[in-house]
Amino acid sequence: MDINYELYKVFYHVAKSLSFSDAAENLFISQSAVSQSIKTLEKRLNQPLFIRSTKRVALTKEGELLLKHIEPAINLITRGENQLCADPKSGIQLRIGSTDTICRYYLVPYLNNFHREYPNIHIKVSNGTSVQCAKMLERNEVDIIITNSPNSALNDLMEIIPVKTFHDVFIAKKDAFPISDQTVSFRELIKYPILMLEKRATTSMFLHNLFLENSLDLVPAIEIASNDLLIDMARIGLGIAFVPDFCIKDMDELTIIKTEQEIPSRKLVAAYNLDIPISDAARYFIDSLK
Repeated sequence: MDINYELYKVFYHVAKSLSFSDAAENLFISQSAVSQSIKTLEKRLNQPLFIRSTKRVALTKEGELLLKHIEPAINLITRGENQLCADPKSGIQLRIGSTDTICRYYLVPYLNNFHREYPNIHIKVSNGTSVQCAKMLERNEVDIIITNSPNSALNDLMEIIPVKTFHDVFIAKKDAFPISDQTVSFRELIKYPILMLEKRATTSMFLHNLFLENSLDLVPAIEIASNDLLIDMARIGLGIAFVPDFCIKDMDELTIIKTEQEIPSRKLVAAYNLDIPISDAARYFIDSLK
């Protein structure tokens, strides 16, 4: 089926914004041209792609399926255009995906060094959970990601490079709980309020699996999206927080709860798509992490 790329481009912008007027503005064409392009694409595919009403635009199931395939292609074409228009050894932009915690507590000095080495390259950082970052890479929305491992969303189509080993720890306010100076089992630990990241985070998945391996069902007292908040809550005695050790910069008023069961180490990894060449600048950034 021979369909003009411009039709898919219009579809992509409408699908992402769910607005014909916003798509027209982004593409510098009229709204009627956008509408006509979508009608033409729907006719050629013989499928309805959008549900239109006076108040909103929504994707049909067919439109959602098409977007799933079109989005990586559009991002890949845009990336190729950018690289062709730039210095072949560097590129014009480095797109990085990572979690808030990894960005704040690990990446900042490396970003600083990279900026000094490549001052003309724009750095774009997109944040999400580790799983979301892997999905961004899969959709070609970023060039490289730095994420926690294990990570169920990483796959064999990605080059995965370990850059740091770390440990997760249970922390609590000193003297807030009677086990603060003891070595305890997981079974004893779950008698106390556990503070942890929300379920979709790889750290949360890791901890739940760890307890399941010991035939225990972990029911946290608090689930939130920020390790910083977990540390703050532990510091005022609300519970025992489970966090990566590299994000604890100040142990004042805090203590690490020792456990009988060993908590396996995890890794931070850099990853990129194997079938898409990365720029020399991106390669430099990955190498600097090692």
